[in-house]
Amino acid sequence: MPAQPHLLHVFPTFAHGGVPIRISTIINHFGDRYRHTVLSLDGPTDCRSRLKPGIPAKVEAYDGPSTGLPGRLRAIRRYIKSQAPDLLLTFNWGATEWALANTLSPICRHVHLESGFGVEEAERQIPRRVYFRRLALARASQIVVPSFTLVRIASDIWKLPRRKITHIPNGVDCVTFSRAPVEGIPPGFEKRPGELILGTVAPLRAEKNIARLLQVFAQLPESHTTRLLLVGDGDQRPHLEALATELGVADRVVFAGHCEEIDKLLGWIDIFVMTSDTEQMPNSILQAMASGRAIASFDVGDVKAMLPDANKDFVTPKESDVALRRSLETLLGDTAVREQSGAANRAQAEEVYAAERMFAAYEKVFDA
Repeated sequence: MPAQPHLLHVFPTFAHGGVPIRISTIINHFGDRYRHTVLSLDGPTDCRSRLKPGIPAKVEAYDGPSTGLPGRLRAIRRYIKSQAPDLLLTFNWGATEWALANTLSPICRHVHLESGFGVEEAERQIPRRVYFRRLALARASQIVVPSFTLVRIASDIWKLPRRKITHIPNGVDCVTFSRAPVEGIPPGFEKRPGELILGTVAPLRAEKNIARLLQVFAQLPESHTTRLLLVGDGDQRPHLEALATELGVADRVVFAGHCEEIDKLLGWIDIFVMTSDTEQMPNSILQAMASGRAIASFDVGDVKAMLPDANKDFVTPKESDVALRRSLETLLGDTAVREQSGAANRAQAEEVYAAERMFAAYEKVFDA
């Protein structure tokens, strides 16, 4: 029997978040077909909980030198050689030094996966990072991106060859996310008769801008019985809890914390809301679509292109809190519109974004 190909995944962090969760799903799908080493450059490895028992995957924090680029590059090369991978996979800006270390004198085949940017690049590309990416990715076999926005950035701004850029949309398990919600998930939450739930699923980080969601929620008319369900955790939580109190809505906001069973709670949400400053092709939107939720979102990344016509009108300019509030007022006040949007979203997820398509595309990347 041929040896399992060894894939070395280098993440800026392997804490819970969209990219580590998506790659964990892909690793699980392929079972023992590949052997994996997963590195977290900043230390946290929380997302190892997403990997199924028995999967041949080693997850560890990287403990290399932290000062001096030449020294870091030498240490990276030593580590790659010690692991002898068949394929090096680097993720996002935080792993580009690893891309550069392999580019200078290739040790193995390399694929870079770019899924989006932090708040510092939400509005524009940083020139020094553009030039660094151009150099670091010069010899990569492929650059894999989930959005058309990133295709344009990689080709037009980073000046990478178009033939190397592979567009693989994120996928979602439509069967799992179409199931009814489960009582007790999230813990302590219970939907009350007659109320409508606005909700979002996101790490509580600056670029997700949950503060804007709280501010818009506080401005909604009290004619609707509503609560806001925030699923996720992060360093912004104390600030957001204080803001909810300041806005006078703390009694109507549920901070549910981190939850690994998102499919079991999305059904409690009547309107899924996203107020991020920067996104590309967010998994949370795909999950909400598969769950048949109506969606109100700022127009970031590919969000508007992802949604069917029945829901596009509720994707509003990210400069306008007023436009988002009006979308929410419309959806809250019209049951038929909510249901039509949700049904169209579910159909779009099943037709275009089923996980099987994503798995097949990644298989080609891994085996190229």
